[in-house]
Amino acid sequence: MTAIIAKFALGQIVRHRVHPFRGVIFDIDPVYSNGEEWYERIAVNRPRKDQPWYHLLAESADKTYYTAYVSEQNLLPDEAATPVPHPDIGEHFDKFGAGAYAPRRSLN
Repeated sequence: MTAIIAKFALGQIVRHRVHPFRGVIFDIDPVYSNGEEWYERIAVNRPRKDQPWYHLLAESADKTYYTAYVSEQNLLPDEAATPVPHPDIGEHFDKFGAGAYAPRRSLN
């Protein structure tokens, strides 16, 4: 079995290739793991499961904030790399600098 290597990193700001939203990566699954019912609801151009999938603190074009689950093939680096003002940023990250967020250090 070949190891799957993620193209993007925790704290990196990305944008969706098609839909008008961007976000900061707060978790990465090496392959799809969000359940069959959710996957079947993806109506058009269903992404492959055998690639990294990213959990994002997302910001839509109209400044709505939510979490998103996106396949690697549908993400691009966000060239602006400006902060994402999602209300949950502080739960996952300490600070913003050099176009990315620094993940919180675990106390364990």
